[in-house]
Amino acid sequence: MSFDHAVCLDGTLPGYHWHRGYGSGANNWLIHLEGGGWCNNVRTCVYRKKTRRGSSTYMEKQIPFTGILSDKADQNPDFFNWNRVKVRYCDGASFTGDTENKAAKLQFRGQRIWLAATEDLMSRGMRNAKQALLSGCSAGGLASILHCDEFRNMFPRTSKVKCLSDAGLFLDAVDVSGGRTLRSLYNGVVGLQGVQHNLPRICTIHRDPTSCFFPQNLISNIRTPLFILNAAYDSWQIQSSIAPPSADPHGYWHECRLNHAKCSASQMRFLQGFRIEMLNVIKGFSQSRENGLFINSCFAHCQTERQDTWFAANSPEIRNKAIAIAVGDWYFDRAGVKVIDCPYPCDKSCHNLVFK
Repeated sequence: MSFDHAVCLDGTLPGYHWHRGYGSGANNWLIHLEGGGWCNNVRTCVYRKKTRRGSSTYMEKQIPFTGILSDKADQNPDFFNWNRVKVRYCDGASFTGDTENKAAKLQFRGQRIWLAATEDLMSRGMRNAKQALLSGCSAGGLASILHCDEFRNMFPRTSKVKCLSDAGLFLDAVDVSGGRTLRSLYNGVVGLQGVQHNLPRICTIHRDPTSCFFPQNLISNIRTPLFILNAAYDSWQIQSSIAPPSADPHGYWHECRLNHAKCSASQMRFLQGFRIEMLNVIKGFSQSRENGLFINSCFAHCQTERQDTWFAANSPEIRNKAIAIAVGDWYFDRAGVKVIDCPYPCDKSCHNLVFK
């Protein structure tokens, strides 16, 4: 990709992995944006430069394509023969920044990486797409929301274009100490990386830029059909934004944070409150006939990329429907999909994450 200043944090070129589509999927495209947190100050961004999250020097040349990226019909029934692309994440601001810090030799060029990758793919056949789906997980799931309408506008009206956000519904929630850990993190990301210029205008005319990095303030205004897949007890959000060590100096939440089975009754009540907040955030969004929803009551994070959670004999289900089937039903308009699980501990199909 020879696009002006479309580079990773350390100035190296960005990249993507691509499996060509074949047969009936030859003109269909799935673009999946990689996740991996954010960097919100010079110190954390400089650290990222020495990893695959900030430099293509450290990226693997080949990666396994599983789950929604799998090329096997029995693992990925609806998208297995599409062109499947995983865009690597090396900017630290969900593909939205555009500035630099010369003193620290940092390039914040996420927006340019996004544009360079999509333009490059357009020239390799994506401009002829009959059907396209922009997806992403975690920070990439947030990016798929932020870039959803932009992606739609790259294609003719006759193309079927939709977006999927997996584990991207990061809430502007209060942490266990009464603070707003995630808001202060996002504030740093947005300010440091020059994100404000690339946020949806329909939000920034009413709100501060940091608020417009939170999906809850964006999803109701997205014109393109969007599917939100999220665990009601998102493991990353519990660990890093609801009960991070910084908000829990005495370690009261330490065990619960790593393993939900060790949460006390009062801790579970707090987490149930988080779930209710998530359900309130999606109320307006879910009224649109075009949108899709799958909120399962699991302690999980990113369920499209892993084979066991996307589509397998024992993968998570709501009303006997696995995630892959729910997403396919929604994408191809086979059925409206707006499913919300009953609260924990009612779902026995979860693949709950436990951390050591």
